[in-house]
Amino acid sequence: MSGRFRGRGVCAPWVAIAACLALSACAGDVIPQGKHLRGHGRAPSAAPRYGVNSPEFRQCAGKLAALGGHFTPLPDRSYGGGCSAFGAVRLDEIIVPVTGLGSMTCPVAQHFTAWARYGVAPAARIYFGVELVRIDTFGTYNCRVVAGSDRLSEHGRANAIDIAAFLLADGRRISVQNGWNGDDASRAFLRAVRTSACRRFRTVLSPDYNAAHHDHLHFDMGGRGGYCR
Repeated sequence: MSGRFRGRGVCAPWVAIAACLALSACAGDVIPQGKHLRGHGRAPSAAPRYGVNSPEFRQCAGKLAALGGHFTPLPDRSYGGGCSAFGAVRLDEIIVPVTGLGSMTCPVAQHFTAWARYGVAPAARIYFGVELVRIDTFGTYNCRVVAGSDRLSEHGRANAIDIAAFLLADGRRISVQNGWNGDDASRAFLRAVRTSACRRFRTVLSPDYNAAHHDHLHFDMGGRGGYCR
């Protein structure tokens, strides 16, 4: 599969019915201030890794396009040392500009796009009364191990993304580092977008997890799923 795909934000005829169902289920995603955050989010079920020529990739690509994501499928790559990028895309455009993105697996791109549209953008309106205009990330693919261990990070499989900050239309930049324990609105907003991520990604780690995550939210599609901290 090659070439650039442009989503329309609607369920086009060639998109699987499952994509329409997934899209329609995303509304009302933000958890209002004061609601309890569950320890374990409702994460997607486990799925095998697959290449860009597989039926699974085509299904994921259809869902991503239905969400309005513009993307380019990338060749399957093995980088050595266990690091790889199979079934990966370059996410060219979503609802707002995103900085720092590299290659990422299609499921990460799909759930990130849905999270930005149905989780982050509404949360910005609810907690700050303005539009979201940009998401800043620390990147996606990075061939490295998990800090303090010899286990390969999901970043080494292009299967994770780290979120650093959110730029608002009034010029405010809400960073994880400064906002997690900041003013009430920033604290509530960041916890709401974490909760939204827990509904989509298998693993979500925040500053509540450990000191290594003091400045970002880590999302990935690895492991057994259901870990939200």
